Amino acid sequence: MATVAVHSLTFTYPKRTRPVLDDLTVTFPSGKFSLLTGVSGGGKSTLLKLIAGLTPLPTAGNITFNDQPLAQIAPTQRAATVAMLFQEPSTQFTMDTVTNELRFALENQCVDPAEIPAKVHAALAFIGITDLQDRQLMQLSGGEQQKVALAIIVAMDSDVILLDEPFASIDPPTRLALLGKLMALCTERGKTIILADHDLSNYDQWVDHLAVLDAGKLTLLSPAETQARFAAFTPDKLKLTRVTLPTDQPVVMKGTQLALGHSDRQLVAPQDLTLFAHQATLITGPNGSGKSTLFRALVRLGKYQGLLTYDGNDIQKLPRKQYARSVGLMFQTASSQFLNVTVEEELALSRKFGNQDYFTPERVQGLLTQLNLADHTDQIIYSLSSGQQKKLQLLCMLMMAPAVLLLDEPLKGLDFASIQAVMHILTTAQHDLQLTLIMISHQLSGLDDLITLHLTLADHHLTYKGAQP
Repeated sequence: MATVAVHSLTFTYPKRTRPVLDDLTVTFPSGKFSLLTGVSGGGKSTLLKLIAGLTPLPTAGNITFNDQPLAQIAPTQRAATVAMLFQEPSTQFTMDTVTNELRFALENQCVDPAEIPAKVHAALAFIGITDLQDRQLMQLSGGEQQKVALAIIVAMDSDVILLDEPFASIDPPTRLALLGKLMALCTERGKTIILADHDLSNYDQWVDHLAVLDAGKLTLLSPAETQARFAAFTPDKLKLTRVTLPTDQPVVMKGTQLALGHSDRQLVAPQDLTLFAHQATLITGPNGSGKSTLFRALVRLGKYQGLLTYDGNDIQKLPRKQYARSVGLMFQTASSQFLNVTVEEELALSRKFGNQDYFTPERVQGLLTQLNLADHTDQIIYSLSSGQQKKLQLLCMLMMAPAVLLLDEPLKGLDFASIQAVMHILTTAQHDLQLTLIMISHQLSGLDDLITLHLTLADHHLTYKGAQP
């Protein structure tokens, strides 16, 4: 068990004048579940990386574990003290398969080789992913990768567990189950857990107090203030009340006996699928069910069986460049989509090839302001927070203005205010440009004003659903 204390910590990134953490002092109690939230880019990831020893401590301030300064804990011993799960778990993986990745983590802790198989099995069973043990890591869905990263943290058995947006790509039922398992780590194993999240769904039954990090300062909310924050994420706020079953809407894409799978794993059984023009369609379903695989098929980046047509034409017979301008995909991982170094360079590329008549310099500047990115145009993209990268990625893809825009987890890593801003921008652009939006999202808060159709993927079939009661 370990109490983590941050003492008068100030941290400023190179070439930035404003500190991201400003004389921060906070204590995270031993064996407790501490929840951090705040605006995208507000410093949550920075704080966690400092606590984990992954970012060098500045001269102003200190971090201690049970009163022992972090600097005095030998690097070889830190893994036993503190472990961290990143926002993008794939950046933590080194090996090829799930089992080999867990073995690698334990070998680096010098665990007795004879004990490793049992520890690997126990961690996979605890998270409920024993069936993934022989799978290739890079063939897993984003949600499955997050579960594997959690299993690695469990296997390492560190006293302090730091989790940065651990449920961003996790389906709601699994999220609830994993939250219960994290609480068991606190109550049964005495782990100190510090978790950063923007989506506050389901935390009300686990957390009494909430810490908000904003403008470099951390504020512990009162119980009443905490419950008010949680109220925006109650089940009734997550319902889709405007969706309808499709009737005679115009068709933009159609699958005939469409089937999807990986090697010997079937994801979508052969079925006919219709996607409707000028609608905002949400696709939901369990992790690993094939949602992202469907998107890759729709943009000719993945294999499929059957026939896929766009505007009545077989997509395989359309010129690749012409089709790419018509159907665009916003990747689940924002950093995989960028081609340049700075924010301004990436925006310039989208201006060059995008809809310049609609996305005028004045409009783009206004959108940057709405997304709180106006002061970051000279910044290196990869120094932005995950949420800031996501907002930049969305803006760049919108500026390209494809007739059909596929959005894979576009709200990942966004705070509630940013979600509202993004929804307003998407709704306006869709209306003005008559876009077809098709979105995969496990985050449902704030979607009700945009979404008009709802597809669920379950038991290998895609089915349209009506409004929730």
